[in-house]
Amino acid sequence: MIKDIVWIYYYASLILITFMSIYGIAVRPNLLKKIIMLSILSDTANMLAVLLGYHILSPKPPVYPGGTFSTTQFPSQEQLSTFAKYAVDPIPQVLVVTAIVIGLAVLVFLSFVAVLIYRRYGTLDMRIVSKKARQEVK
Repeated sequence: MIKDIVWIYYYASLILITFMSIYGIAVRPNLLKKIIMLSILSDTANMLAVLLGYHILSPKPPVYPGGTFSTTQFPSQEQLSTFAKYAVDPIPQVLVVTAIVIGLAVLVFLSFVAVLIYRRYGTLDMRIVSKKARQEVK
């Protein structure tokens, strides 16, 4: 019972953080705040992917039932089915590692663009930047 409440709390908090970060990206005029909210959204999506790949039923980390470095012993069908039942899916883990690297690259790029915008216009408020950009075009 208490495990179910904890898992519901995890998922509800992730959904709430996702909506708050999307709201911050859409509403806040400051470019730095938008970049921070985008980073939070990326981290929340990564956490959600990790939680979706996690097995609640696993009492302890599964160890592959087989040989060691010195001996090779093939596991039985029952040992393999038990291992497959409790093992964590590696695909979400690989996707999260890839998403972290891509998210870092995007964050660095957006920060560089924000520095360039601040040097050119003297502000990170996108309302003021758009007014100054329109005045430069005229």
